[in-house]
Amino acid sequence: HVQLVESGGGSVQAGGSLRLSCAASKYRYTSYCMAWFRQAPGNEREGVAAIYIGGDSTYYADSVKDRFTISEDNAKKAVYLQMNALKPEDTAMYYCAAGPRTWSGSAWAYNDNWRDWGRGTQVTVS
Repeated sequence: HVQLVESGGGSVQAGGSLRLSCAASKYRYTSYCMAWFRQAPGNEREGVAAIYIGGDSTYYADSVKDRFTISEDNAKKAVYLQMNALKPEDTAMYYCAAGPRTWSGSAWAYNDNWRDWGRGTQVTVS
């Protein structure tokens, strides 16, 4: 079982920035990928960004392109989400996810394609 622990959430004013971190206890799979999802009250959990560990492929939801950047540190088994120009609509619980790359293209954003999940970190933009 892979443990994922998120950190870095908080409250920020619109236009501000936050950097989320996710540490994995181990890399369990080949073709390992990690992602960030978010869920606002009353909404379904949606994909924000994903990255292929050790590769150069990244994926973003249209709503965060050009504002958010996902990156990884293979040695630390960690993935980061740099969030700039934050908007009130970015307010949500942010979850880290991990799993093998069994998907292609836009299917990265489907919850069912990810096997391991963290407990989340709250981001509030006012």
